[in-house]
Amino acid sequence: MIKVLLAEDMHMIRAALTALLRLEPDITVVAEVTRGDEIVPAALDHRPDVAIVDIDLPGMDGITAAAGLLAQAPGCRVLILTALGQPGQVRRALANGITAFLVKDAPGERLADAVRRTHAGLRVLDAELVSSAMEYGESPLTQRETTVLREASRGVTAEETAGRLHLSPGTVRNYLTSAITKTGARNKIDAIRIAQDAGWL
Repeated sequence: MIKVLLAEDMHMIRAALTALLRLEPDITVVAEVTRGDEIVPAALDHRPDVAIVDIDLPGMDGITAAAGLLAQAPGCRVLILTALGQPGQVRRALANGITAFLVKDAPGERLADAVRRTHAGLRVLDAELVSSAMEYGESPLTQRETTVLREASRGVTAEETAGRLHLSPGTVRNYLTSAITKTGARNKIDAIRIAQDAGWL
């Protein structure tokens, strides 16, 4: 019996995935969580064989949580739920050792097959997903530009960021301007969107 942990914050999607898996005689859902920071504790409690993890979770994003899961519960394999519009996130997941992905709009019958293949240690990669992921290169941002842009994405002001990083507000604004230029964005909001889509944040 393949034991599954399901991490999905959308109630209807989580219920549908659970219902599909319960139709399978060799798969059982042993835990359901709605937040990324609940994944590792639930896995340590329930010892699943496979964790199905949505990328976009509150508390902690799915890739960060999955990387922690692989480190703390190496016997559990990870199947990432993603959308075709997130190629940068796929690159980030691959860089963290995750090799199983299921596109959210895939036919329902593919779910159980993806779980079995993931459990067997096989790669589960959608050709279109991998192709779109490879279109993005490495991040053009420096570590400091990335940090400043990440802070901005959380709604932190330049003044607050300056205090945290022991910089002047003007220097923080310069880093933001540089990040906007390097991403080819129109403004700060656009730069955040581009960097998030590319998996650079």
